[in-house]
Amino acid sequence: MARVYNFSAGPAAIPAEVLQQAQEELLDFRGSGMSVMEMSHRGRIFMEVAAEVEADFRELLAIPANYEVLFLQGGGKGEFSLVPLNLLRGKRQADYVNTGHWSTGAIKEAQKYCEAAVIASSADRNFTYVPPQSAWKPNAGAAYRHICTNETIHGVEYSWTPEVDDDVPLVADTSSHILSRPLDVSKYGCLYGGAQKNIGPSGLTFVIVRDDLLGGAHPMTPSVFDYTQQAASDWMLNTPPTFAVYLAGLTFKWLKRQGGLAGIEAINIEKAELLYGCIDESGGFYRNEVAVQDRSRMNVPFFLRDEKLNASFLEQSAAAGLAALKGHKVVGGMRASIYNAMPLAGVVALTDFMRDFAKRHG
Repeated sequence: MARVYNFSAGPAAIPAEVLQQAQEELLDFRGSGMSVMEMSHRGRIFMEVAAEVEADFRELLAIPANYEVLFLQGGGKGEFSLVPLNLLRGKRQADYVNTGHWSTGAIKEAQKYCEAAVIASSADRNFTYVPPQSAWKPNAGAAYRHICTNETIHGVEYSWTPEVDDDVPLVADTSSHILSRPLDVSKYGCLYGGAQKNIGPSGLTFVIVRDDLLGGAHPMTPSVFDYTQQAASDWMLNTPPTFAVYLAGLTFKWLKRQGGLAGIEAINIEKAELLYGCIDESGGFYRNEVAVQDRSRMNVPFFLRDEKLNASFLEQSAAAGLAALKGHKVVGGMRASIYNAMPLAGVVALTDFMRDFAKRHG
């Protein structure tokens, strides 16, 4: 069967070149006579892989030397707990901006450990915009200020970086748009996310944390989830998800071949403009409800004017090789996730189908 264009929100498409290389190396990695999945994470060959992966990640994001990079487990959702456990540092309050489903989840989890103060929210308009910083009501004594920079379900993305006080670090869940555009890491105290959207397969979590925020984890924090202990052991305190780390490394090298983050951003802008243009020019047959300035380049939810056509749209799009377009149950409708690995040709195929479908059913 021919490969389809996979618009899944996560786990998501992985670059074909990456999968092909992994296939070629699966049985005999670097002449070892074994798969990278089979070798010790403390052996020489995998330690070389781990060092390359971290170095390439640092290069792509231009991560300053005073930041630790950790590759862990537990997913972005796991970090909803680990962030307060590691970063409260004895304080009782943290600030959160609520822009959708995943922000809400982070707030709910943080409330188990501290007062999670919602200093701004877009719930008043069904999470279809990012509250401007002028509307935030921050707390001076907060341990940190948390945002979700791209809401996968609602399709809302920060196109700007909030300004914060030096003593209140900015913390961001960047799961669904990390590596899709250049990012000034120095503006943040901590960034984290799951890998299964723009980095590789599920099962891998990344944390980028500034050195001065380490050392204050809650005493009840499990050792393997203590940022300080993991940093001291070069994220080898426990066995990492070795195959996922390896695949992430292949993805990083693929990204460098695309021209790094500046190169991939140009492609992502072109893809997003093509898809939003198709929606906006459909005469109302399709609609996207997110404020134009806050539309996500990665996750594009859209709705058909006549919801009775939803089943036909999904059936026919799947038959055309366009997979996983059903919207999340929270919002309904359709959703096209167009991460880095989605080629421009895939978005062209989708928009061609959408125009033809509208012509036949409009």
